[in-house]
Formats: sequence, C-alpha cells, structure tokens
Amino acid sequence: MTEIEPKPKCKDVMQHICESLGENLDSDKCVAIKHHLDNCSDCKSYFKTVELTIDYYKKYNVDIPKETHSRLMNFLDLSDCE
Repeated sequence: MTEIEPKPKCKDVMQHICESLGENLDSDKCVAIKHHLDNCSDCKSYFKTVELTIDYYKKYNVDIPKETHSRLMNFLDLSDCE
C-alpha cells in the first residue's frame, strides 16, 4: 500500500507561496495573499478542488496518460507546475 503524505499545514503552504515569490512570510505581499486566501470563497473552492484531486490520485494510485494529465493541469490552471 502506498504511504500517503500528511497534509501540509497552512503556514507551510504560505511559506511555499512566499518563497516562490521570493518574499519573506511577514512581507506585505505575503500578508496580503494570506488575507485574500482566508476571505475569498473562489480561492477556497479552487484549492479544495485541487486538494481533492490530488488526494484521489494518491489514494487510488491512478496512472493516467500524459495527455490526460496535461489537460487536468491546464484545467486546474497548474500547467506551469509540470
């Protein structure tokens, strides 16, 4: 059985986002991003959809064709993460 990694904590996610932007976690930009993510229902819904999709693929060890994976990443607007 495949071991499922623990879900990252919110602070870890924010740290990753801010590091990707080259910002300190306490910078104005990161504070604004956190505030937005805490209050935006569209972002909450988007991240929940991404989380559920990733959990599904991990749980069921799904192996999909490269083209299908690319379409999924495009749909989730994550094509730059491939």
